[in-house]
Amino acid sequence: MDNVKTKLGYPPLILPVCLVGANVNGQPNFEAIAWFNLVDYKPNLVSISSEKSHYTNQGIRENKTFSVNIPSPNMAAATDYCGMHSGGKIDKSGIFDVFYGELKTAPMITDCPVNMECKLTQTVGLTHNELFIGEIIGVYSEDKYLTDGKPDITKINPLLFEQGLPNYWAIGERAAKAFNIGKNYKPKTKC
Repeated sequence: MDNVKTKLGYPPLILPVCLVGANVNGQPNFEAIAWFNLVDYKPNLVSISSEKSHYTNQGIRENKTFSVNIPSPNMAAATDYCGMHSGGKIDKSGIFDVFYGELKTAPMITDCPVNMECKLTQTVGLTHNELFIGEIIGVYSEDKYLTDGKPDITKINPLLFEQGLPNYWAIGERAAKAFNIGKNYKPKTKC
């Protein structure tokens, strides 16, 4: 029997969520974003895609810095709140305990398992969004989220966003060891 595929009207993505932090007019502000990614290394660069009208963008442009904070599922309500409300209308500076690293203008969230402070290196104007690319200057985490000194996804348990439905999810079990499971894979050959 042939598998029948249906063309979808949207990309059914499951993405990790982050809280992007920026000081706007001297106050920490946070925006929930699922469109972020590591885009290069040496130096390590991360990109975030934020709608042009979003309040946080003003702080990123103003200070040339931002943070990427990875929340866990127990932070879903606060994360969702930050995604539903503009810092231009609601003061979000007191929602989280905040700390600063080397850059002094990229607010990071103490309760997030992983925090990255970034120096803006490039801004790309897209149709609806601004793509901010930043060099990761520092990465912060507590020992309880590490195994052998490295980030452990099961301990971090990042909050995931299911685009399209929309829902939040938590990490399940490991499916396989990357760069290992494919070593003995034998592709099927077509007759």
